[in-house]
Amino acid sequence: MKTYVIGDLQGCHEQTVALLARIASREADAAESPSILFAGDLVNRGPDSLATLRHVKALCEASDGRVNSVLGNHDLHLLAVAHGIRPEHDSDTLHPILAAPDRDELLHWLRRRPLMLRAEGHLLVHAGLLPQWSAQQALDLADEVATMLRGPDLPAFLAQMYGNQPDRWDDQLSGADRLRCVINAMTRLRFCTADGVMDFKLKESGTADPASGLMPWFEVPGRRSADHTVVFGHWSALGLLRRPHLIGLDSGCVWGGQLTAVCLDDHTVLQEDCPCYQQHGGKK
Repeated sequence: MKTYVIGDLQGCHEQTVALLARIASREADAAESPSILFAGDLVNRGPDSLATLRHVKALCEASDGRVNSVLGNHDLHLLAVAHGIRPEHDSDTLHPILAAPDRDELLHWLRRRPLMLRAEGHLLVHAGLLPQWSAQQALDLADEVATMLRGPDLPAFLAQMYGNQPDRWDDQLSGADRLRCVINAMTRLRFCTADGVMDFKLKESGTADPASGLMPWFEVPGRRSADHTVVFGHWSALGLLRRPHLIGLDSGCVWGGQLTAVCLDDHTVLQEDCPCYQQHGGKK
């Protein structure tokens, strides 16, 4: 059974269906159906977040564990809006989900998605990993967040989720600060300093001014997760990025780019061209 990972869908249902059909065609003669993993941001900014979320949920529930998705920042934003923690933004396309008759079932399924997965020797996370984290520590921290997201007091947890501090990891962090730091890294991180201080101001660029001391999180010297291939989305300015032990999947579907799938077994690429549903102006 082969495993495919697909980048940020962001409510682009037509392209999602088309790309999944191409994967199915490619694997039509295989003894087993492929495993499909999504890199988060299933919803928002694209034209049909409701149909996209319903589609991925249905695939998951019919797959005996072969289909799953990690959570992205837009997915968490949907949960926060649904629970009255955050307002909808002008560019959001979440209202059809919030008004849907199956809203509660969709949100219940979404809150039970992991923040991080290990598959075929790869690590899948929506945004990034802090340099201080080993692969196993990152997985353990993601499980801590998942426990809270699935817990009995989700609104209280979501109310403490937002904010840019603490902006660096410390093993002594606890409570809301600890979980917020993990969520920010795994769903929002692009740039950080060599000692892991996160920056959330640079959003539209793939590079930073060297004088700033900032670098892409995956280029920090000595990053402890570098012994695994990390697969991530979230960063459309990079486009499809393939390096040793690194795969960036967000090729800007909602911005007129492509929706990208990579087969983890042989690293072959499938892409579906997309019309421009949104204009750049602060993507995430």
